[in-house]
Amino acid sequence: MTGWAHALETAWVVNDPMSRPDVDRFGEPAEITAALARASGPSLLAVQHPHRTPGAGGRSLTEMLPDARHMLDRLLSTSYRQVSDVVAVYEVAGRAIGVLCLIDPAAVGDQVRHSEQVYPDLVREHAARLTGLGRATSAAMLVPAGVGDQLSAAATEAVAGRPTSVSTVDGHRLWLIGPGTAQDELLAVVRKRPLLVADGNHRVAAARAAGVDLLALVTAGPQLHIGAIHRSIAGTGLTMGDLTAAWRRAGLTVHEVDNPEPPKDPGTVTVPGGLVVELPEPDGPLPWFDHGIVEDLLLADALGLDPEGPHVRVLPEGHDPGPDVDAIVQLAPVPLADVLAVHEQRRLMPRKSTYFTPKPRSGLLIAQV
Repeated sequence: MTGWAHALETAWVVNDPMSRPDVDRFGEPAEITAALARASGPSLLAVQHPHRTPGAGGRSLTEMLPDARHMLDRLLSTSYRQVSDVVAVYEVAGRAIGVLCLIDPAAVGDQVRHSEQVYPDLVREHAARLTGLGRATSAAMLVPAGVGDQLSAAATEAVAGRPTSVSTVDGHRLWLIGPGTAQDELLAVVRKRPLLVADGNHRVAAARAAGVDLLALVTAGPQLHIGAIHRSIAGTGLTMGDLTAAWRRAGLTVHEVDNPEPPKDPGTVTVPGGLVVELPEPDGPLPWFDHGIVEDLLLADALGLDPEGPHVRVLPEGHDPGPDVDAIVQLAPVPLADVLAVHEQRRLMPRKSTYFTPKPRSGLLIAQV
């Protein structure tokens, strides 16, 4: 498969990058619902989550997708301009530069490799949204495997002296590259190595499941950062005493500490308010990951909570934990060396283990798929 990374045949570039609400600020359903309740008029957030808008009336995502597609058509006709046969060089917040392009879904598994396990229900939701809208409104972030960084240099060289097509006040910039030598060379560099999914494992799996092209930002940084991604326990009524007793019954070493800091290194987790829990080292190949131990042992076995259920939430660092939170289990960020080692072993990390930043912003470029 020689052309598995290719140009966007039809796409739309935003005229006003300051449109609100900012879809990328929200992760949990409660955050999205609250933001949509405060908003008025059509927005990309409402397009992506039409079943959480005030007017949904309990209808499902599938039932609301025709309305969402109509809203997206209106947004594209009023706030975007259409372009054809382009790739985009994207500078993300002044810290990373890469190439926005489309990836053939058949490339997933060989040229494009997952880094984490996924939630099947979330994959189905993303796939329904892709097929219902017929457009990709947000990009996965892929990084080249191996050493060396030809990609950043090639992207920087391709846009030297070119005017930007989109520029935001916080350092997101897009340059459109049409057919020709520059586009061909950028795509050749993108296809030079297998790509690892840094952000968007569910979007990648959804594109494969739906059989549609994946919109992706392929970047090597150079200033990519892996932040922590925690788990919160919500709506259970569990107290710190309950957690301490349950985890000790499960054989874990639990220290009661005033105001423990989030862990910097794998092997322990902390709970604000104040617990430090030592994690056992599991059997199996190295590296091992705290997130799987937390979900399987601390949450499922010790507390009887389904890690995919309503009482467990994924919490990236810096995000609002949301309402009804009983406790936050803080985990250390995964070292990049461990991510690359697991990739080389063709293994998968536990789902929602890594929080790569800076992230590409949704809605600057929308692709037909």
